[in-house]
Amino acid sequence: MLASTNPTLTALGFAPQDRVVIFHADDLGMCHATLPAFKDLLTAGLLSSASVMMPCNWSAAAVDVARARAGSDVGVHLTLTSEWDTCRWRPLTTPQDARLVDQAGFFHRTVEEARQTDPASVAAELRAQLEMALAAGLNVTHLDAHMGTAADPRYVPDVVNLSRQYGIPAMIPRFTAAQWQAVGLNPQQAGEAERLVQHLEAQGFPLVDHLRMLPLDLAGDHTALTLHLLRDLPPGITHFILHPAIDTPELRAIAPDWEARVANYRAFIDPTLLKGVRDLGVQVIGYRPLRDLLRQRLGMKP
Repeated sequence: MLASTNPTLTALGFAPQDRVVIFHADDLGMCHATLPAFKDLLTAGLLSSASVMMPCNWSAAAVDVARARAGSDVGVHLTLTSEWDTCRWRPLTTPQDARLVDQAGFFHRTVEEARQTDPASVAAELRAQLEMALAAGLNVTHLDAHMGTAADPRYVPDVVNLSRQYGIPAMIPRFTAAQWQAVGLNPQQAGEAERLVQHLEAQGFPLVDHLRMLPLDLAGDHTALTLHLLRDLPPGITHFILHPAIDTPELRAIAPDWEARVANYRAFIDPTLLKGVRDLGVQVIGYRPLRDLLRQRLGMKP
């Protein structure tokens, strides 16, 4: 059974009642519009982490941006889907299982289609994405899953193997079976997921408590929306997802949800949001402290 207080929270020096948030930018490198947004938000000071989609065309530039900013906290956004109509991407590997791709040779558009793939082909692809990032010189701080596809119970063991081998934490929430069912797992899968979480926590893997995400189906004032989400935040470590991008013709041509992505960006560049977060007593970290903790427990160098 999971402890009532996340042991990672206290191991990092926080009190059980503290509300600790990782403000995380997904989809870095999906298109060029994500790169200036990332740089601007690093300067604004609230964004604390991001992850790169290595199969995408702008991934190399995204790695360069991350490397140019000392101390930037950037992981790999493990990618198994390619959801847009006008801009698509392919696997880095040549899959043994043709179900990894659609008839055009791209990743599938939906999570449901992508999760029909044999785990061995998925494992090879995820490893290739991480190793490509490391070979490019990215100081990878964590692993997380684009559209949640790699969080399928059949694929998680291979993600955990990568985490253990490289000393890089995977973003896994310490959910109960009921919480796993609430995010779409069937009862059997939910029970297996809860047991896996318990096993990982017992082994000392750092986990997060909660997930929150700014909506991609709603534009408007995301500063107020973010503060609303934070006011009701329970104690523990929260992985808080945003998808920031600047407003460009490229972004509008690719993403039907471009207005929400721009709203995400405008909120996190707004100095009133930074002040509001501080006023709420929310403490902000990235994934680097979790990686250091994992490597210490695995007997690896920081």
